[in-house]
Amino acid sequence: MLHVCAIAAVLLAQPSTAVDAPAPAPRVTLVRCGTLLAVPGQPPRTNCTLVISGDRVAQVLDGLDARPATGDSVNIREIDCRELFVLPGLIDCHVHLTFQQSADSRLRRVTEGPADAALRGVGYARATIEAGFTSVRDVGGPAEAIIPLRDAIQRGDIVGPRVITSGKSISVTGGHADPTNGYIGLAPPTPLEGVADGPDACRQAVRHQIKLGADLIKITATGGVLSVSTAGTAQHFTNEELEALVQTSHAMGRKVAAHAHGTDGINAALKAGCDSIEHATFQDAESIALFKSTGAYYVPTLLAGATVVENAQKPGYYHRAVVAKALLTGPAMTETFRRAHEAGVKIAFGTDAGIFDHGTNAREFQLMVDAGMPPARAIIAATVDAARLCGRFPGSSGSGEVGVLAPDAFADFIAVTSDPTKDVSVLRSITLVAKGGEVIIDRRTK
Repeated sequence: MLHVCAIAAVLLAQPSTAVDAPAPAPRVTLVRCGTLLAVPGQPPRTNCTLVISGDRVAQVLDGLDARPATGDSVNIREIDCRELFVLPGLIDCHVHLTFQQSADSRLRRVTEGPADAALRGVGYARATIEAGFTSVRDVGGPAEAIIPLRDAIQRGDIVGPRVITSGKSISVTGGHADPTNGYIGLAPPTPLEGVADGPDACRQAVRHQIKLGADLIKITATGGVLSVSTAGTAQHFTNEELEALVQTSHAMGRKVAAHAHGTDGINAALKAGCDSIEHATFQDAESIALFKSTGAYYVPTLLAGATVVENAQKPGYYHRAVVAKALLTGPAMTETFRRAHEAGVKIAFGTDAGIFDHGTNAREFQLMVDAGMPPARAIIAATVDAARLCGRFPGSSGSGEVGVLAPDAFADFIAVTSDPTKDVSVLRSITLVAKGGEVIIDRRTK
């Protein structure tokens, strides 16, 4: 046996005589842009060429016929957007890729498992990226479904946006993310299933989601609208529990997104150090001051508010415990958004997709504009500011890699037929979507 091993060791040590296959030629993509908004918030450039090397932006050159200095072996291809307006791929900071609301949603919660959710998510992910959203923050779905979905997209097994996810939302018993609300005979969930009471249980819940692969932590600081619970929309976690959740998350390098509707829960979550507040429906003057002093982001989800009001008026669509909350909470979101924007609160675009059909996320832009935000500022919220909130994506080193089309950023871009900084409605009709320089959908006239 030793003799055989010695021979094997000698053979392995010999230099290979096989001829190595030639390396593929590096690929350079030239996007000919009639108008390019490379960095939202800065003036757009006209008649220029976006140069992409591999899956990253290399440079922007003046002129529609400009060519970078490259060797003869470089594989060059061109994408003609001379008649189009090109801008970075959009980012939605609040989606649920493994879920989509329907009249039978409550039944599906107890008749389908994580594999069903992941498989449904394949289609939802495709619809999302085809709508121009090349990056998303998924805040609340079964870790056993959303994390494999995230990883499959990253590997290139399926088509979808770049995903940063929280895994399962963490809730108090009977709170918004307690999956047993409204059902009889189900075993009480544990911190390993995202339901925690007391600081120690909260720490365990956070650590378990991170163990499963969560990129951030989502907590339900208050009651919610669509949960079958009469616990209200005020504060749920105690101040001590909130501090445990945030401290544990930050110690393990994860940001915290806090679902919060009621004023007391919003303010308590901000004081505890949460990095973003989702919905923030009943924020007050103190909330605005806390947003500004802490630097936390407000993720408004106006489209979710409009959707639940519409659905609450359909007989039997929602459980009776949901209807009253929907009719109260939905209309308040628009006025809250207007006041927060006027006060200078940092706002990142987020829709709560899954409450409505995936792929229709861009309707949020019009609601933001109708509530007083200029179109150009709404685009910043869905690119630069959304990237800053997300902070990182798998395989990246900083927020500058998405949300802009600058050197070393991922070559994620969309093209539309007219200037969206003047009219955001055009973002509901995307002509071309590319992720990492690869065209996902192309609706240009042939």
